[in-house]
Amino acid sequence: MHDRLTEAAIIYDFDGTLARGNLQECSFIPKMKLSREEFWAEVKRRTKDEDADEILVYMHLMLERAREAGEVVTKQMLREHGKDAKLFNGLVDQTWFHRVNKFATQHDLDLQHYIVSSGIEEMIRGCSIQSAFRRIYASKYIYDGEVAAWPGVAINYTTKTQYLFRINKGVENHWNNADINKYMSEGSRPIPFKRMIFLGDGDTDIPTMKMLTYQGGHSVAVYDEQRGSRDLEKIHALIADGRADFVAPANYEERSQLEIIVKGILGRIARETVQLSVGNC
Repeated sequence: MHDRLTEAAIIYDFDGTLARGNLQECSFIPKMKLSREEFWAEVKRRTKDEDADEILVYMHLMLERAREAGEVVTKQMLREHGKDAKLFNGLVDQTWFHRVNKFATQHDLDLQHYIVSSGIEEMIRGCSIQSAFRRIYASKYIYDGEVAAWPGVAINYTTKTQYLFRINKGVENHWNNADINKYMSEGSRPIPFKRMIFLGDGDTDIPTMKMLTYQGGHSVAVYDEQRGSRDLEKIHALIADGRADFVAPANYEERSQLEIIVKGILGRIARETVQLSVGNC
């Protein structure tokens, strides 16, 4: 083993990738005495009527419906709702992260985990697995003290791609655009795209998958085995269109298809890193 490990990253979407459905649907929307169908239909209608960004609309609607229900949206309140996330098998006890980290270390890789999600950051931070991630990039509110006042960050299907560049260049915040736009040679970037794996579940992840695959990285499309064949057809289309390299059920248990794929990719990254190192000697 080399003295210094080579950094690599797995980047995850959240809703539909690490947990079933949308996190807001677990307890927040029901507490506002709304059905998931009513809430998202209203989001779609307002987005179209106002010619607006769908993520900003749903974040604003959450505040509006909470106010009407006599609820105060705070950081702690959102984290409490995040505790109800319906995580996929193999994630609750974090053994997935322990196993892939151990495998990576054995192959001279320092593996970091990130979330890039359109969901609410404070809700994700309420989940039992939040400590496994080096950084959670997600939509977030501006707070007046502890009370959510207004959407501060909205991550939609196209802006997700910028966070791959932030990870690539080591700019791990939302605000520093100067360093993102500054020239940095490929060799000096902390985590090259070729050492990234992205896990996503569908339409909102297409630009991210496409960009990463184009840059030489690795995209894995996952799906919920409990959902219908329509979702699976979407995943098949990602493969057919060259957006994703692999497809697997969102099952993070030991010896699952997903674990086999991810460990295979990590092994390939390690081998290519060694070949590049030897070539530069």
